[in-house]
Amino acid sequence: MDGVILTPLKQIYNPRGDIFHAMKKSDDGFNGFGEAYFSTIHKDDIKGWKKHISMTLNVVVPFGEIEFVVYDEDKKEFFSVKLSQNNYQRLTVKPSLWMAFRGIEELNMLLNLASIEHNPNEAVNIKLDEIKYEW
Repeated sequence: MDGVILTPLKQIYNPRGDIFHAMKKSDDGFNGFGEAYFSTIHKDDIKGWKKHISMTLNVVVPFGEIEFVVYDEDKKEFFSVKLSQNNYQRLTVKPSLWMAFRGIEELNMLLNLASIEHNPNEAVNIKLDEIKYEW
């Protein structure tokens, strides 16, 4: 899908604690840095739909498993992927695409490396039933 990049990420295993890479400024999808935040979601809960006007999202799942769905309303096209430690990739979502996500495990955590700082006037939110998707 145009505006979506999946980037395999490196995991370094260590008996005293593992390292999970997230992003370098030289990576495809890096579009500046505004803020980084963690968000949790519980099993079978769904957050979304949200469309950012200016923000590029760079989402990584270091804990649990989360299904992400991106919708391009112009092309009427969906893209979905489940990210976890077993499918450790970064999902980059450019502005103007709708996104929602669902928790798969009991507790799940994502890291978003956002291109700009949060601004509540920069995004549009709609109810889940306004975009028809079979979860």
